[in-house]
Amino acid sequence: MAKREKREKSRGSAGNNRKAAEEFLLKNKTKEGVIETESGLQYLVIEQGDGDHPFEGCNVIIHQRCALLNGKLIEDTFQDNEADEVPMNELIEGYREGLLLMRKGSRFKLFIPPDLAWGKKGTGNKIPPNALLIFDVRLIDFW
Repeated sequence: MAKREKREKSRGSAGNNRKAAEEFLLKNKTKEGVIETESGLQYLVIEQGDGDHPFEGCNVIIHQRCALLNGKLIEDTFQDNEADEVPMNELIEGYREGLLLMRKGSRFKLFIPPDLAWGKKGTGNKIPPNALLIFDVRLIDFW
């Protein structure tokens, strides 16, 4: 496939992804328990922990399941039974915002709009342009 055809195909899928994300978020925010922040991040509290909230610049230990809107699984540390240790400042904007809302021990479902995720650039083969990301995340610890 020529470079021009690839660019046009990418632009088309990016537009379709953005439209699908917008439609999903409009419906999702009306579901019971789903909260939308001012930035457009949506989340659902699955289990509320009783620990402290993490803070900007800390490191977190998390279990996460990340999927695209179409259900394609990107990562699943629950299944692998190996939590991730990540510096907060390396996470996408919507994920950081969601973690800051959580208490240690909490489990949330985060619905991250494209503009709070990888946006129109995506990440190559893993995450397409303008993809909405859905994270099931448990905050295990932070420091």
